[in-house]
Amino acid sequence: MPRVLLSTSNAGKVREVRELLAGTGWDAVTPRDLGLTFAAPVETARSYAENAIAKAVAAAEASGLPALADDSGIEVDALDGAPGPLSARFGGPSLTDAERTALLLHRLEGIPAARRGARFRAVVALALPGNRVITREGVLEGRIALAPRGTDGFGYDPIFELPDGRTTAEIGAEKQTLSHRARALTSMVEVLRGLG
Repeated sequence: MPRVLLSTSNAGKVREVRELLAGTGWDAVTPRDLGLTFAAPVETARSYAENAIAKAVAAAEASGLPALADDSGIEVDALDGAPGPLSARFGGPSLTDAERTALLLHRLEGIPAARRGARFRAVVALALPGNRVITREGVLEGRIALAPRGTDGFGYDPIFELPDGRTTAEIGAEKQTLSHRARALTSMVEVLRGLG
């Protein structure tokens, strides 16, 4: 069975990706599974694609395996698309997910629900031998809730509200098919099926 290296140490992302890759004929492994250590590139690019590609290429070069990496974030209309590709570092690198969501809610104080439009965006990059890189993008539209709700998920999930009023932290297993990452990965799974 061919292996693809997941270039992440985020347990939530690893779980999500492995569930989506189940049954594809690809074995999803992490650097930890392989006892592999390498310096992941710092996410300094201003686009999700550039960040995802840099991470996938670094992992592929370090491992000799095809490597899958993503970059994702939340884009808030009232903040002119911020935090965007800087979502994971919004407010500083030492903040927890809960602190980051609290900061985002603070920045939106006084903004009515009708003006809290937002989207999750993810770009998944697959780095293959021969310097070949394939990318896929997924988007999930919604808005920022007035307060966190739900216990599932990670990151901004407790404050990202879907059109039906639930947050992505309240939808449980549905997230595996609805999320921005799932949408990008579903498209990438078709690429992997063609390669396997």
